[in-house]
Amino acid sequence: MILSDTAVLKEIKKGTLVIEPFNIERLGSNSYDVALSKHLAVYEQEELDAKAHNTLRHFEIPTEGFVLQPGELYLGSTEEYTETHNHLSILDGKSSVGRLGIDIHATAGIGDVGFKGYWTLELSVTKPVRVYAGMPIGQIIYYTVEGEVENRYDTKGDAKYSQQEHLPVESMMWKNKF
Repeated sequence: MILSDTAVLKEIKKGTLVIEPFNIERLGSNSYDVALSKHLAVYEQEELDAKAHNTLRHFEIPTEGFVLQPGELYLGSTEEYTETHNHLSILDGKSSVGRLGIDIHATAGIGDVGFKGYWTLELSVTKPVRVYAGMPIGQIIYYTVEGEVENRYDTKGDAKYSQQEHLPVESMMWKNKF
């Protein structure tokens, strides 16, 4: 079941959901709008290797914005820090962002129960698009989880993205054994 606006507010008061900073104007009927932070990154390697630690070059979006280019993968982050203690969260792009040809994630739109951190966004565009720090970029929908959760994300020994900082985080696939 998807949490309504009033249910999200109740869970925030109980401390089972955390959104910082929280702005009531960004709370929709059944989602919360998140903004693009000033932090972007691109991979330094031309060819990425799933078994290697690929490194990032971080930079900030200037006041006049930054033009995302087709064919380039940009990693961004949300301005908001979130925690989900008893809920599953799903991040998706806002329709206005999608209508500009911006994808905010390729496959990583789920925040497991126990996720704590800023969301890293996998930004790609179909044509050049100027983006700005602070612009609405996505929306988080919260779902109730049925049953007891034994393996929360924040307690898993192999959780590679727990406690994500404000800067976009590169793929940690290289930490897997395969």
